[in-house]
Amino acid sequence: MSLAAKITIAQQLLAEIAQHHAPAVFANSLGAEDMVLTDLIARQQLPIRAFCLDTGRLPAETYELLAKVRQHYPDLALQIYFPDTGAVEAWVATHGINGFYDSVDLRKGCCEVRKMQPLRRALAGQQAWITGLRRQQSPTRQDLSDRSFDADHGLMKFNPLIEWTEQEVWEYLRQYQVPYNALHDRHYPSIGCAPCTRAIAVGEDVRAGRWWWENPESKECGLHVSSGLKRPS
Repeated sequence: MSLAAKITIAQQLLAEIAQHHAPAVFANSLGAEDMVLTDLIARQQLPIRAFCLDTGRLPAETYELLAKVRQHYPDLALQIYFPDTGAVEAWVATHGINGFYDSVDLRKGCCEVRKMQPLRRALAGQQAWITGLRRQQSPTRQDLSDRSFDADHGLMKFNPLIEWTEQEVWEYLRQYQVPYNALHDRHYPSIGCAPCTRAIAVGEDVRAGRWWWENPESKECGLHVSSGLKRPS
């Protein structure tokens, strides 16, 4: 299938979400895939609100891109959610500023405070949320569909780029001159919090730079792991 065909399919799905699953929100991590979705939503002027999760540990380059997004897409509603200050202070007081390196459980606990709790606030009252997940990204994402019911959050979840390849993502970004994170040009294909993200070597998996000290099968922050994801019949 050509990139043009995949763009059309993604546009149609986004329009369907806006029409039949409102209110819907777009979880924008400012990664390459999410910048494609940002551009698609903005070009169609869809009534879909976007939000970012600022964990307090993001790289400087991510904040620079956030500023560019506001300039490049002045009509795109983009809300930033922060973690609860008291919860972060309590976690750091107990486990240390970099305690997430000590175990998978502690790392997931940090993600719970800095990502999951703000995510639940961002999704409250919504009928659907949109992500830039692709099946090719990770072993944990091989069985994903373009849509499913997320029982944990009680709403539909849509992945319009699920069938896209990394090459197609970058072809779109270049073709439409979409701004992107400068770290991508320094061999960071997947970007999260600064202490949990590193550059990858040639030939490494695209997610190898995220939580590189853990096994690939466990490398999710919790945002996209659900006990209640069901494909619509």
